[in-house]
Amino acid sequence: MRRLLPRTLFGQMLLVLLAGLVVSYALGMAIYASDRAQAVRAISGYATAGRIATLAQLIGEAPPEWRARIATAASDASLSVALVTAPPSLSGGDSESRTIRSYLAGQLPQGLARRVLAAVKAAPAGSTVVPSPVSSAQMRTMMTGSGMMRGSGMTMAPPAWLRGGESLRSLTASVQLADGQWLAFTAALPTGAPPTPWPLLAATISMAVIVVLVSAWAVSRVVAPLRALAGAAERLGRDLRAPPLALAGTREMRQAAQSFNRMQERIQRLLENRTRMLAALSHDLRTPLTLLRLRTEGLTETGDRERMLATIGELDAMIGDSLAFARDQALSEEERRTDIAALLASIAGDMEDAGLPVDMAPADPVVLACQPTALRRAFTNLIDNAIKYGGAARVSLRATAAEVRIDIDDDGPGIPEAEQQRVFEPFFRLEPSRSRETGGTGLGLAIARQIIEAHGGEIALANRPESGLRVSVSLPR
Repeated sequence: MRRLLPRTLFGQMLLVLLAGLVVSYALGMAIYASDRAQAVRAISGYATAGRIATLAQLIGEAPPEWRARIATAASDASLSVALVTAPPSLSGGDSESRTIRSYLAGQLPQGLARRVLAAVKAAPAGSTVVPSPVSSAQMRTMMTGSGMMRGSGMTMAPPAWLRGGESLRSLTASVQLADGQWLAFTAALPTGAPPTPWPLLAATISMAVIVVLVSAWAVSRVVAPLRALAGAAERLGRDLRAPPLALAGTREMRQAAQSFNRMQERIQRLLENRTRMLAALSHDLRTPLTLLRLRTEGLTETGDRERMLATIGELDAMIGDSLAFARDQALSEEERRTDIAALLASIAGDMEDAGLPVDMAPADPVVLACQPTALRRAFTNLIDNAIKYGGAARVSLRATAAEVRIDIDDDGPGIPEAEQQRVFEPFFRLEPSRSRETGGTGLGLAIARQIIEAHGGEIALANRPESGLRVSVSLPR
């Protein structure tokens, strides 16, 4: 189920609004249809009862010889009228039948109708024509005798709801006239409302479209500040001197932007203070190291002097790498459009000139906006590690529309999977000794990852099946 839900906040909020809209419209339409059906049932019943009362009054006040003709002329597809000598058997004990009977009796003048009977029941299945309370032969005789069928050429069209094949109810009523004759009526009543008219459907759809558009606009307004905050956090991860977040939008968004800007200022001050502290320590430590180097060079024993000078050189290199690591976190270099393929070829060429086993596969130019000096340092560290620990370095570059990928392969023993993330930690070394012959200060990979991630890229290690380690760097275009 969760896989079907949108993954974005915009999509989830819009889905919730649309679900609420659909449910509310469905309930509204159901309530409207039910109320409309009840209204149609009531109106059709009262209207038919009023028509029956009018016909009964008309026929009751007409001369006896006219009554049959009037009854025949008043009959149509929705109401049949007949004069009978005995009332039909009606069982109308339900509330609707009693209501119509009371209403019909109230519409007739006093003294005109001696008795009134009425019953409502379901019409036979599939019937669309009103059943007649008299036999078809009797009806033909009455109509022929009254001259209604001779040469009139007139046909009575049923109403639209009757022609549509709607399920019907049958209203049967009988009114006893003053002279003892009975008027029998049978009418068709709809069980519900006719189909919803298209203007109502068009209005409903129009309102739904307007609500959806307004909801989408409102949700985008709510989500836009979050996207701006996410973008600002991404820029801060790449450049600590990125411009602060603009104070705009709602009160909550302004508060979030102010908190974010204060956090950025604190991080900047923290790194600047650490860089200044490390620079001061570097200066203070290099002064006694210089004195030690001068005194060591004056020693007469060659073996001890060389070992001491190597130790002093190692300490000096560690201080320099630590200071460079701290400075690189701020990455003060300006971005420039640089050909990454040419940058890698330049690094490989310099190392080849120094006699190191480096090979780079031919690659087409790929121009990126980057900090070339920082990237040169990162790739130099990675290639140098491949040569130092893997015996050789082979560099390849592939570019797609989304990213640039650089692979650096070596022929070494690889790195255990459990240690592949730890090697990026500052001062961590797989070889436990601190000898310069077996390894550096443990900052090369940490510096490289820091620079790559500052450019929005990723760096990963993987052991190759044939042997050796592959370092993969991806930079977004």
